[in-house]
Amino acid sequence: MNYAVKDLKLAAQGALNIEYAESQMGALMAVKARFSREKPLKGLKIGMALHPSKETAALVRTLIAGGAEVAICACNPLSTQDDVAAALAKEGVAIYAYKGETKEDYYSFLRKVIETQPNITIDDGCDLISEIHTNYPQLINSIIGGCEETTTGVIRLRAMEKDKALKYPIIAVNDNKTKHLFDNFYGTGQSTIDGILRATNILFAGRTVVVCGYGDCGKGVALRSKGMGASVIVTEVDPFKALQAKYDGYIVMPMMEASKQGDIFVTVTGDKHVIRAEHMSSMKEGAMMFNSGHFDAEIDLEGLSKITQKKTRVRPFLDEYLLKNGKRVYVGGEGRLINLVAAEGHPSTVMSTSFCGQALAAEYIAKNKGKLQNEVITLPQEIDQEISRLQLKALGLSIDELTPEQKKYLSSWQEGT
Repeated sequence: MNYAVKDLKLAAQGALNIEYAESQMGALMAVKARFSREKPLKGLKIGMALHPSKETAALVRTLIAGGAEVAICACNPLSTQDDVAAALAKEGVAIYAYKGETKEDYYSFLRKVIETQPNITIDDGCDLISEIHTNYPQLINSIIGGCEETTTGVIRLRAMEKDKALKYPIIAVNDNKTKHLFDNFYGTGQSTIDGILRATNILFAGRTVVVCGYGDCGKGVALRSKGMGASVIVTEVDPFKALQAKYDGYIVMPMMEASKQGDIFVTVTGDKHVIRAEHMSSMKEGAMMFNSGHFDAEIDLEGLSKITQKKTRVRPFLDEYLLKNGKRVYVGGEGRLINLVAAEGHPSTVMSTSFCGQALAAEYIAKNKGKLQNEVITLPQEIDQEISRLQLKALGLSIDELTPEQKKYLSSWQEGT
């Protein structure tokens, strides 16, 4: 079989969910319509490691409409929507994913995608790219390029580039304005709160939320938490971002101090062990920790286990830890992406622009086969602008255009005071 999913009987509901997502993804559907006519990906195999959500399914359908043969696995053991995976399998897509994958299955499914010998990779977190470079170097000559979806993956890729370890060109889709300024800010902000609420049903109003990291994701989480009536503390290691947080009206302090004041902690840094055992030991009774960074490394769960006398699963996506000091703390979603573990990820509308970036990046790679260097690349600004135009049209909005006089003024230097 060219699939491994939890239950094919879920396919009917999955198909409905995909159609519902597509109804809110007008920009991506415009790309799909053009791809259906032009077939820019004809003859190419695309291997994907993304969150198998209803929105990702809409991207898969778009790539197939463009002529590609697609194989997909999950980029996180807990982020698959099983009904969507079943629907894609029913449609004949090679998909290997289920919610709650073992580590063994996770890497086995990555390998199944790699063994389809893709010409283009689409990744979220860089695990697919890393696995190819580490264990399948013989396939690299047939790969013309790849795309990376998220901040964590781009961080890893830039490290590979710096070490001269990157062997094929990668487009950092995360660096599109229509991705990180929309998806990371609006999407992560809303979906993180959604995941926390579904996991806990707690009241944000009157609570103190500690946001660890003030990048685009952290900005979104802080703003939405404030909107829910919470007081917000930001922890940072970057002086400029810390200053931004202060000017945006938030309290800024080191993690050790924040650990004593917070009720809800959210990590969105892309780094490792942001919340450590010494922080957890000093937390209030009942403090709750959640992660919206890509990997489950931001909350030091191994360190937490060493200071814990008892762990209890109190709700489907919430674990209670009774510490040796007698206090209880909670971790949501096993420290993985709370917005996908306990909820459905970002809203379809915001993913429309992100996945336009992925689809158009794949087209860009196909059109520039053999011309791109083995480095991390940002898509040309005109493609990013086109994504914005498509989304404006999907929303029924129009904007002004520069007059010839204005164009001349902006492109010249002679006219002054």
